[in-house]
Amino acid sequence: MSTVKELLDKKGRSVLSVEASVSIRQVVTMMAEKNIGALMLCSAGSRLVGILSERDCARKVILNNLSYDDTPVSEIMTADVIVAHEDTLLDSCMALMIQHGIRHLPIVDHETPVGMITLGDITKMIIREQSETIEELESVVFEDQGGES
Repeated sequence: MSTVKELLDKKGRSVLSVEASVSIRQVVTMMAEKNIGALMLCSAGSRLVGILSERDCARKVILNNLSYDDTPVSEIMTADVIVAHEDTLLDSCMALMIQHGIRHLPIVDHETPVGMITLGDITKMIIREQSETIEELESVVFEDQGGES
């Protein structure tokens, strides 16, 4: 099973984040422009302080009758962020995400974000690994039956 590091090496390590003082509208606009479903919120010193998903925006703003323009994301962000590290196995990440009902998992190094992975990223990596394993096994079986590789 692969690690988060291997996934980030393939996917990329771009970290999109904003400070928790920006308005909800600014964050939603940024997520729409970047076509992403969640954004990390960091302190001025780049320390992870929260995460905000589209689901947070849709539910918390409407249910609490908040203003998209006047409310800082700090009021609706998830401050107790579930995170993983680069040496974490992907199956452990998947179990953690399923257990906590989250689809986005920030990857940190000493509280500093180094990337974000999603359930979709993990699924794609697992499918790729399984396809490679199947090809290898088919090759071994073919050779065992007298074929050439």
